[in-house]
Amino acid sequence: MADALSFLPRRVRALLPQRWRKDAPVVPVVRLSGTIGMSAPFSASLTLAGCAKALEKAFCVKDAPAVALLINSPGGSPVQSHLIFKRIRALAEEREKHVFAFVEDVAASGGYMIACAADEIFADPCSVVGSIGVVSAGFGFDKAIARFGIERRVYTAGEKKVSLDPFRPERPEDVERLDVLLKELHVVFADLVRARRGVTLTADEATLFSGEFWLATQALGLGLLDGLGDVRSTLRARYGEGVELPLMEGPKPFFLRRPGGFSGALAHDAAAGALAAAEARALWARYGL
Repeated sequence: MADALSFLPRRVRALLPQRWRKDAPVVPVVRLSGTIGMSAPFSASLTLAGCAKALEKAFCVKDAPAVALLINSPGGSPVQSHLIFKRIRALAEEREKHVFAFVEDVAASGGYMIACAADEIFADPCSVVGSIGVVSAGFGFDKAIARFGIERRVYTAGEKKVSLDPFRPERPEDVERLDVLLKELHVVFADLVRARRGVTLTADEATLFSGEFWLATQALGLGLLDGLGDVRSTLRARYGEGVELPLMEGPKPFFLRRPGGFSGALAHDAAAGALAAAEARALWARYGL
């Protein structure tokens, strides 16, 4: 059938059902964008639940030799980052697909963890890559409430139940316990990068796992990337000018499907999501974005 239709222009053949045009390789594309596991008004948080269907659709394209991931994330939840990483690897092994990751503005912290699920990672020369570390940030309001004469009343069963309460003075034993947890998470992250990128890493581990981030041109020299380039040009060079790159999409964010659309979501979520939005904004700002 493909030979019989070869006289048609490529743009016309692209409109035909896939079974009629076997000459064109297909590499499904999945966009993974946003802060990870952090809900904010009018911003779709990147979670496994939110991207699972798109990933399933991409890896189920029978004749596709590979799947491409477009990654643009400053990080966020280590749990959701790891869950997405593991789902991509499981699907790649089950479906025997090669996986490409293409970094857009940034793939840092959890964003880079997800990128490590790919067999090859590419980025634009101006992309920001790295931040292989773990951070916990918050605020202390104990002095503020004391200034206004507000008394904090908390009743618990379990002496550690209110560890790191932002409305009470910081306790050294709480900080020490948090430090232990952060270091354990850091070990998991570093081990994952070693397992996926070990043969290409060129810098010493003290540098790579310091939490520092780099431009893609620098990250390439450190072995954190396999090359510089965008999805279209890279995959055309790999699979030919006729390669098709269909975007696989999951369900729309909830606020776009609920009654009232933007206005309804704003009235319902603005107050509850203000802090989450500020925290997400701070994550992007950390990388100059």
